[in-house]
Parts: sequence; C-alpha cells; structure tokens
Amino acid sequence: MLNVILAQAQSDGNQAMIYQVVMWVGIIGVFYFFMIRPQQKKAREQKELLAGIKKGDEVVTIGGMHGKVFLVDETTVTLDLDKGVKLTFDKSAVSRTK
Repeated sequence: MLNVILAQAQSDGNQAMIYQVVMWVGIIGVFYFFMIRPQQKKAREQKELLAGIKKGDEVVTIGGMHGKVFLVDETTVTLDLDKGVKLTFDKSAVSRTK
C-alpha cells in the first residue's frame, strides 16, 4: 500500500511539473505575440519608411515639424519648411509621412 501512495505522489509531482512548464511556455508565447512581435513589426515598418524617403515627400518629425523633403543624404534629411527656410534633421527624426 505504501508503494501505491509513493507511486501516486511521484506521478502527481511529474504532472504538476509538466503543467508548470506548459504554463511558462504559454506565458512566454503571450509575451512574444502581444509585446515583442508588434514592436519588431513597427521597427521594420519605420526602417522601410526611412529607406523610402525621397525628395518631395511631405513628412512629420518626432518633434512635430511638418515639411517637404528637399534633400536626402545617407543619415540626414533636409526639410523645406517655408520659402527659404530649410532645416536639416537626422533621418531617425522622421516620424511619418503625410
């Protein structure tokens, strides 16, 4: 009878461990699909946006400046804000296009 009780205790312990492993895998899966994956997607879209900027595009910077792209270099972009007013920003400062 003692052997039966010990066998049941060992099998219950293994099942509890399996449930804990499944629970942790589920938690990691939820974090991946609801937090990490959307951030990676957003970063990829931003990178594509910055690579596709060309002269004449209307953009908005992270500081809220609206302007038309006048010149694009490898790391900078020059915006034409008004007649004769041109400002140079890092490409990473461009938030979105209009």
